[in-house]
Amino acid sequence: MARKLVITSGKGGVGKTTICANLGSRLASMKNRVCVLDVDIGLNNLDVVMGVEQKILFDIVDCIEGRCRLKQALIQDLKEPYLYILPSTQSLHSSRITKSQIKSIVDELSSIFDYILIDCPAGIDLGFHRAVFSASEAIVVTTPHISAIKDASKVVDILSTYELYSTKLVINRARGDLMASNEMLSITDISNLFDIDLVGVIPEDDNISLALNYGGAISSTTSAGKAFVQLAENIRYNTNKIFNYQKHYKGLLGFIKRAIKRNV
Repeated sequence: MARKLVITSGKGGVGKTTICANLGSRLASMKNRVCVLDVDIGLNNLDVVMGVEQKILFDIVDCIEGRCRLKQALIQDLKEPYLYILPSTQSLHSSRITKSQIKSIVDELSSIFDYILIDCPAGIDLGFHRAVFSASEAIVVTTPHISAIKDASKVVDILSTYELYSTKLVINRARGDLMASNEMLSITDISNLFDIDLVGVIPEDDNISLALNYGGAISSTTSAGKAFVQLAENIRYNTNKIFNYQKHYKGLLGFIKRAIKRNV
């Protein structure tokens, strides 16, 4: 049976879909069978982030309403043969889709894959509960900003009402330069605000924006790419090693880099 992880945040715009896509890619590169599932019905963009929007013939709603078989809607990733995407639909009439129907799809996928990553809609409305209802684990994504942290904290409280095996935290867009100079909340400060384990830190990296422009996962040779590799290993092996997001901003050379970055 697959591990079923919902990737959620509460607040939109914190990089939840990017986390889902890149974590899926890194897990698949480790020879795990992975399906990333977009349940953000009406506002979906996981297919765009992964660069497969032109390959869509059927979507999750087609599966639910019997217009195709599940395997017909699955799209194999362009680079990772162990990775598949089940896209959502752009239909705005999503209220007719129930959480039980989504769970039925997830349970069917569970017999095929090792990991199912569920890209959850932003907010805590119907779409959120539809996604969480199908999961057995949760990853809550936040950025080092007060509004994102407050919303993520609310989501953690709601997730505690579900019977999840585990709920873990990922901090995205960490600015190593600002944290090194104490101008941004540190990872330790943020982590201490949550009663859940920190499982990953993804640094701010322009290469993520470049990857989003072309679709597909970020290269594992970049700073963010290495952080995603570490995140995938933590998920796979139940470890909690955190990528050194401040490595380039320590010491005299780091001070110079921080000064340059501030004035660019």
